[in-house]
Amino acid sequence: MSTNRHPLTGASSAAFGWLDEQARLRAEAGLVRTLRPRSADPEGLLDLAGNDYLGLTRHPEVVEGAAVAARRWGGGATGSRLVTGSTELHAELERELAAFCGFEAALVFSSGYAANLAAVTALAPHGSLIVSDAGNHASLIDGCRLARGTTQVVPHADPEAVRKTLDAHGTGPAVLVSDSVFSVDGDMAPLAEQAAVCREFGAGLIVDDAHGLGVLGDGGRGAPHA
Repeated sequence: MSTNRHPLTGASSAAFGWLDEQARLRAEAGLVRTLRPRSADPEGLLDLAGNDYLGLTRHPEVVEGAAVAARRWGGGATGSRLVTGSTELHAELERELAAFCGFEAALVFSSGYAANLAAVTALAPHGSLIVSDAGNHASLIDGCRLARGTTQVVPHADPEAVRKTLDAHGTGPAVLVSDSVFSVDGDMAPLAEQAAVCREFGAGLIVDDAHGLGVLGDGGRGAPHA
């Protein structure tokens, strides 16, 4: 008996049939989300849901700079940063970011999500304690999951809870991971108090300043400068 089933796609359909059942249950529970594409220039629309706080997306100098770069460098980096994809543009941007923020060096990623995954997994070594704020962004949470340390979630914006957790940890590497401005609640982390606790116990402090850079601090240099 012969069938028209493709040897690869047919097997995949059978193996992942449970997805249809999960989709049905989500639909019955009213949990299905659909994408709503917007136009390039939506008239009469005031965007209160996006992250373009400073209006840089349509700033004439930003748009022209992107166009000039695309004409000169093309539409992609052609490879990973370690192979052929590290350009003079990357190096210039990283130098200027480091100088602007007052740090020794900077490293740019394709997205904030990727940056958080890389930062947490790189700075939380095997056997370390990762103290994570309960209100952290999903990218930080995923970074904690991928890291080789042990994650302990503490109450939101609570330096005393951080202190107790680090004190109970004793010796060994430890890092505190926190947003600076929490995108859902809109409040700020008590960074000064958290930094003091980290210094007391010799722990590192990893801060996601996605919603602080350009807005807070001297000249918009971010929450650490506020």
